[in-house]
Amino acid sequence: MTQQRKSQNASVVRGAWGEAVAVQMLRREGLVVVERNVRPCPWNRRLEIDVIAYEKKTDTIVFVEVKMHARLSARQRRLRSVNAQKLSNLKKACNAWRRINSYFGGVRFDVIEIYGDPQVGEPEIDHIRNVNLFVKREKFVKWKKEKEKVK
Repeated sequence: MTQQRKSQNASVVRGAWGEAVAVQMLRREGLVVVERNVRPCPWNRRLEIDVIAYEKKTDTIVFVEVKMHARLSARQRRLRSVNAQKLSNLKKACNAWRRINSYFGGVRFDVIEIYGDPQVGEPEIDHIRNVNLFVKREKFVKWKKEKEKVK
């Protein structure tokens, strides 16, 4: 009896296509792709970095998250699919990669959003550079207003 091959999930195919488009764009911009689909923590499969690239002119490692969307709508906001949990996982994964590779140089985090379909025309690409991932957020401080005494 012959074994049937599993057909690939459509979202997996679209995701692989989106990453390939993002890598081509990064190379056109002069970045060197170091690694793809990196899971620095084998005990946690959620911690994955889509693309790690090196930008020579700024001597910076660039961690890139690639997000695929079917279409671009005027009502959609940028970074809509990168929520707080995803940012937390990405920060952990990036810091783990830096520890494993003993890298203490400059880092940057980018998100590349790709709108389109592999079967239909050219995709629209939105490259969002330097997303605040490594900056410690300040807590909101409620300042008390002192009432002025009127004489």
